[in-house]
Amino acid sequence: MTAADGGTYTLVVKLKDDTRLTVGALGSVDLFAGGYAYTGSALGSGGFARGDFPVSLDAGERVVRHWHVDYLLGHSAASIRDVVTTPGEDVECVVSRALSDGPVPGFGSSDCGCLSHLAHWPTVDDARRAAIRAHERAGGSKE
Repeated sequence: MTAADGGTYTLVVKLKDDTRLTVGALGSVDLFAGGYAYTGSALGSGGFARGDFPVSLDAGERVVRHWHVDYLLGHSAASIRDVVTTPGEDVECVVSRALSDGPVPGFGSSDCGCLSHLAHWPTVDDARRAAIRAHERAGGSKE
């Protein structure tokens, strides 16, 4: 299995300060400092290896915001600390439901029945542990 096969990913994000974001149609949302886990899928052409994977926004390579997570990753207080993956499987909603209810209803889940694809913990380490457990339960994980 290669990165081009894609699958499901969870970005573990540190938000260093309490932050107010304007997130597309969701409008203005308040996020507390701490650890976040955002779950999505990269199943299209190129999978995890494709150039528009959200990590490129965190690295400052893009400024266009297509997805809810782009608004979070584009903020100066946010940084990706880890990426947990389940290669070759579409378990995005299974992983999201295994994580805690998100602080922003509809965040990343406007195309499914999940409450949110963004979850919050007090620390990045808590978010990382929860993401790893959720991926393991959904079919395996690769850090």
